[in-house]
Amino acid sequence: MKTRGFEIVSGYQGRGVTLPQRKTGKSAGYDLQAARTVVVAPGGTAMVPTGLKAYIQDDEVLTIHIRSSMAVKRGLMLVNNVGIIDADYYNNEDNEGHIFIALWNRGQEPVTIESGERIAQGIFMKYLTIDGDMAGEGEERRGGFGSTGR
Repeated sequence: MKTRGFEIVSGYQGRGVTLPQRKTGKSAGYDLQAARTVVVAPGGTAMVPTGLKAYIQDDEVLTIHIRSSMAVKRGLMLVNNVGIIDADYYNNEDNEGHIFIALWNRGQEPVTIESGERIAQGIFMKYLTIDGDMAGEGEERRGGFGSTGR
């Protein structure tokens, strides 16, 4: 049985996408790379595809964080500060669970993200729920990005 990990989405098979890795034994995050070159305009936002999806346990979440070099040296931030990938995002009917990195360029110049460039890191975490939580008894996720609670 698979516990947690990454897979390449079908549309990016054979296109040079590599599975994320931790760079040291004490690194918390798995480095996520851009699957294609994207330019982020000054003051603008862009959705950068990773070509990846993640499978996790029902009581886990994959959090997405900007790499410090992207923020400090390139003036980029995540649009939502921290990305949240829920367990039911995996293989959803809209986009197969494809993870995109939503970037905001707070600088005055365009920033080019090259294909294969490490842009974010994903950290797998457990989470807790409250007594009487009924979320598991509701509807199932129907869509992809931003679809929770539609």
